[in-house]
Amino acid sequence: MRILMVEDDALFGNALQKSLQRAGYAVDWIDNGRDFVGSMRAVEYECVLLDLGLPGVDGEQCLKTLRERSPGLSALVITARGGLMDRLRLLEMGADDYLVKPVDLEEVTARVRAITRRAQQAQAGDAAVLSHGELKLQPARRTAVWKGTLVPLTNREFWLLETLVRKKGQIVSRERLEEALYGWGDEVDSNTVEVYIHHLRRKLGPGLIKTVRGLGYHLAEANDAALGA
Repeated sequence: MRILMVEDDALFGNALQKSLQRAGYAVDWIDNGRDFVGSMRAVEYECVLLDLGLPGVDGEQCLKTLRERSPGLSALVITARGGLMDRLRLLEMGADDYLVKPVDLEEVTARVRAITRRAQQAQAGDAAVLSHGELKLQPARRTAVWKGTLVPLTNREFWLLETLVRKKGQIVSRERLEEALYGWGDEVDSNTVEVYIHHLRRKLGPGLIKTVRGLGYHLAEANDAALGA
């Protein structure tokens, strides 16, 4: 899952980015509101962490822009403004949750999980399950079931597989899969995606994920008799 963090406090931003990365999230960090729109255009995010007192363009304007452009995107405001009217105004403007600094880093991670889980459930409907033949994914719980058996996956294995399921019928490039797994500036080995694909094939069988040389990867047809064989 990829997160955009908009925070101008270098010390807090560094600590929060590392905490979220340890939890398995890919985190892009910008320190001003001027770069917000460009960042949103460049990458598809699942969640935005937003400070209010930003240089250039303030956080309230960023939140307004976010809701106009991406109404379903999860937004968590993290700010030093703790007044009741501030909280009510930001929630009315479209924030999904609100934390007042100082915050516990583990609580931030828990809040991110909660608001993104709600968003996934709303997008997927009551069933909240993505299906492709014998494969069933439940993004809100990060669970994968293959041929009726629960398969343990790491966060990044799950997110890579989820990306392929959401893009089923399409060839997904290695670069697009890397975007789903890593933030800007993260060191990515040239064969990282191949390693995760190898892990998934080992757990789900070699026939599910197909390689298109020079282009990327796609899922085999759901009715393919060799699926996962």
